[in-house]
Amino acid sequence: MTDRPSIVVVGSVNLDIVATADRLPLAGETVTGAELNRFPGGKGGNQALAARRLGADVSLVACVGKDGNANDALALLRDGGVDLSCCSTTDTAATGVALIAVAPSGENQIVVAPGANRELRSDKIAMPVADALICQLEVPSATLVDVCAEFDGFVCVNLAPAMEVPVKLLRCADLLVVNETEADFYGNLLDESGGLVAKTLGAAGAKLLRKGEVIAAVTSPAVTALDTTGAGDTFSAALTIAMVEGQGHSAALKFACTAGAAAVTKAGAQPSLPFREEVEKLLLETE
Repeated sequence: MTDRPSIVVVGSVNLDIVATADRLPLAGETVTGAELNRFPGGKGGNQALAARRLGADVSLVACVGKDGNANDALALLRDGGVDLSCCSTTDTAATGVALIAVAPSGENQIVVAPGANRELRSDKIAMPVADALICQLEVPSATLVDVCAEFDGFVCVNLAPAMEVPVKLLRCADLLVVNETEADFYGNLLDESGGLVAKTLGAAGAKLLRKGEVIAAVTSPAVTALDTTGAGDTFSAALTIAMVEGQGHSAALKFACTAGAAAVTKAGAQPSLPFREEVEKLLLETE
């Protein structure tokens, strides 16, 4: 355990274009009257800033384009104290963009144009030394296999968005994080890690499993959801930090669920990410 955990996040950086509407459209339908906003996002960026706000020293390994969106996509990370010295730029692709529709309930629909995130290659990465590594699936899986296999520390792989991945990546992980849809997609493959599997259940909470056996289960605090974007990324960052800090399984899971719940009470992915004191306050209020 360290007083201040060090985390390296390998993953995506996007600029989120968010339309908040009275309801989400059906297939082929146009919904008008929305309010438009731009927020920094991408699962890698979200997890890096979440980890930073939750009390870790954080380095981000990512790739952006040489375009006007890059500065906007990195702005909150830079202002928040995330080390961006390992981020690279490419002139062959634009910075990633996510198009997000959000309903008043907080539910969303997301379409991502990965752009520069596809250009993140392991042969161009100098990995920082850290207590833990967090990664997700919005950058090439071959890159993730390489960095996870070489990393000397706790490895968390958030298997999102759901897609086929090399079994070697699963076996590199000390912790896999999935939601219910992703858990159904991967099925018994989740047991390939031999480590822990965290399954999030939305407002119902989360379970922690090993080899299919539940070893901890907690509920989430009741909050009013405004925007669920970034909640899963907050959960992944919070659970990793709690594990590195040496919290027990139930306590770590409760911390992560509470952090995720705090994230849904504000709009935008990165603007909504909670600070440690907010999470600890919510924990006390819901004990």
